[in-house]
Amino acid sequence: MPATLPVPVEFTLPAGWLPAAAPPGVAHAAVLPGPDAGFSANITVDGGFPREEVTATELADASAARIREFAREVAVTHRSEFGPADAPALAQRITFSALEGGARRDFVQSQVYLFLPDEEDPRKRALVRLALTATPAQYGEVLADFQDFVRTVRTVRTRTGAEG
Repeated sequence: MPATLPVPVEFTLPAGWLPAAAPPGVAHAAVLPGPDAGFSANITVDGGFPREEVTATELADASAARIREFAREVAVTHRSEFGPADAPALAQRITFSALEGGARRDFVQSQVYLFLPDEEDPRKRALVRLALTATPAQYGEVLADFQDFVRTVRTVRTRTGAEG
């Protein structure tokens, strides 16, 4: 059963990407047909409400640690923070080796952490995490698609009766 996000979002999938069944803990998933030796590049969207004192760097470190639980040769090869103070974001790229389809394969994962103020209580921040996972051969071809996808992610504001 797909997870729900802490805030409603809308986005546009890049051309050629198809919605896919979301694995447990993921709200949305998409794949690009045309696998590399059986692996299709994919985009996932998940999120939650992190504790107020948790930083983006701590969340990114925890994500890398989770990958280390099932993968080898895990390395954070890039990390940068961006965005305004009221809606900060962090991007990181992780390379790793993991079993997939009975064989050990190399992967690249780009993650983007978006912090969004809660509409009802701006002191609370919602987290939406976007991730692209691909083989190194696919990565160069799909990174621009992922960047385009990230630029389309928007919160959906709920309307009240006073807004008409």
